[in-house]
Amino acid sequence: MPDKQYIVVVQCHTVKEVCSGYYCEKSFHERANGFKDYPKDSPLRILYITCGGCCGKATHRKISNFLRKAGTSEGITRDQVVVHLASCITKDNYHSPRCPNIDYIKALIARHGLEVREDTHISPKAEERRRAGIYRPHGGSAQSPKGSR
Repeated sequence: MPDKQYIVVVQCHTVKEVCSGYYCEKSFHERANGFKDYPKDSPLRILYITCGGCCGKATHRKISNFLRKAGTSEGITRDQVVVHLASCITKDNYHSPRCPNIDYIKALIARHGLEVREDTHISPKAEERRRAGIYRPHGGSAQSPKGSR
């Protein structure tokens, strides 16, 4: 992905009320988990936005604004931008189940002609719970974790 200049991370608006995004940023900095395919020495820039709340419609407006500003200001083109849907959107996890509006959000991003990738930080504990059937790999119902997060 040497032609990419910018990563836009879309996080769940509801989850962002309680999550700082620290582990997503850490995964980016270390080029781990959802960012493992990016070279560590690549001078990528990253922008974090939220979906704006259910149903995620604000994603379109926010990305439109970003593309306009980055294009005018720095000459950034659509092919230099990749959008990552944060793991709080793509996976059943501690914060919430997989986003029920994920396909709609992807369609909104696709209207801009941008590449979309899934995942940012992958929690080892959440992966363990997915394997145990407590969290579902792609949404749906699952049993509640008893007493611990």
